Amino acid sequence: MIYGKVLSKPSKVFFNFLVQMTLIMLLVIPAAALDGNEILLQVDRNLQPESYEMYRKLINIEPAGSKKEYVLYTVKKGQDKMVALFLSPASEKGRATLRLGDNMWLYIPSVGKPLRITSLQSVVGGVFNNSDILRIDYSAEYNAAMIEETADKFILDCKAKTATVAYDRLTMVVDKETMVPLTIECYAASGMLIKTLYYKELKDFGDGLRRPSVLETDSPLYKGYKSVMLYAKINKKDLADEVFTLNYLPRVDELR
Repeated sequence: MIYGKVLSKPSKVFFNFLVQMTLIMLLVIPAAALDGNEILLQVDRNLQPESYEMYRKLINIEPAGSKKEYVLYTVKKGQDKMVALFLSPASEKGRATLRLGDNMWLYIPSVGKPLRITSLQSVVGGVFNNSDILRIDYSAEYNAAMIEETADKFILDCKAKTATVAYDRLTMVVDKETMVPLTIECYAASGMLIKTLYYKELKDFGDGLRRPSVLETDSPLYKGYKSVMLYAKINKKDLADEVFTLNYLPRVDELR
């Protein structure tokens, strides 16, 4: 009994020491313990739910200051399914675009059948292309690696998983506190800067979603031009797989 008591005392002290050290380690492990892909996954979920409906306005601004505006109703499911329906202007009303992974289509009511489009084209003109308008999860298209960490930012190098992605590489600056992008530079495979995206004006959209409500872009290829997306409403919504089919494009307005 004496021998047992002698051993129990240091054992208890050692056990308490291990517990304290473990707690200290958990408290001091920095967010940098996350790798680039884990950060990219968090960015995706902080920008949008996995399944949702959204209203947004797209504004194209020309060098002389003239503007053209579009209002879109958008639904998305999973990482790579998205549909956008044009509500205005009247000349575009009823048009709908569908994205399934790397494949995209445009439905025009007067034509009556979907037409194939590409990611680098733009159904609205301006600096935003179809890939920007039908943006799926970044983590679905890119592998990310940490370039640099500062006191308040992560800087990621995101390399396209396939050659079909609109941009070969992204340099993404992520705010540590909110874990959403601040800026994204988009590059071609040649290394040429195609455009820069600017995420601005954090807004509480409800249901735990707090993200930028404004996305602006400019491009050295379109000097003097600018395009802006204004996010008005984002709601979680359960959607059937049928919604993301070519046959459903004429009926997208029924979801509203």
